[in-house]
Amino acid sequence: MKFVDVHWERHGFFVDPRAYLDELPCLRDELPPGAWAFVSGPGHYDIPGATRCVKDLELAGIHLATDRSGGLVLEFAPNRWKHDVGLRIGYTGVRHFAVDHHRAIDWMRVDTVLLDEVLPDGDGGCAHEIELTDATLTVRCDDLEAVWGGDTG
Repeated sequence: MKFVDVHWERHGFFVDPRAYLDELPCLRDELPPGAWAFVSGPGHYDIPGATRCVKDLELAGIHLATDRSGGLVLEFAPNRWKHDVGLRIGYTGVRHFAVDHHRAIDWMRVDTVLLDEVLPDGDGGCAHEIELTDATLTVRCDDLEAVWGGDTG
């Protein structure tokens, strides 16, 4: 990620979205409407308090379109100690999708979200990077729609 700081420290993950939050107002006109609504939504980066913060959501599903529509859906189940509902993110015009595994954290049952970042990606599209406890998800697309609600897990 370019602005969000996520790294392992001695006893756990350090997460800091402040540089991204400082940059976010400058990105408003460059991000597609759905992406902007998602990252600028109330509580998105309110790590200790908001039930609409992505931190600690659990990756529950990846659904790729098998036709050439460019569709992708990521589902995240709620963390039972933090969230009331899960999150479903639908992507349109997907040009790139990658899952990069990079750690060996074998004591966790599922990959959970540490933080995410959405940046402009040319021609009005966006790049969404989601840092998980054991992997990074990267999606380059035209836009996304994030819907909170329902237990996806």
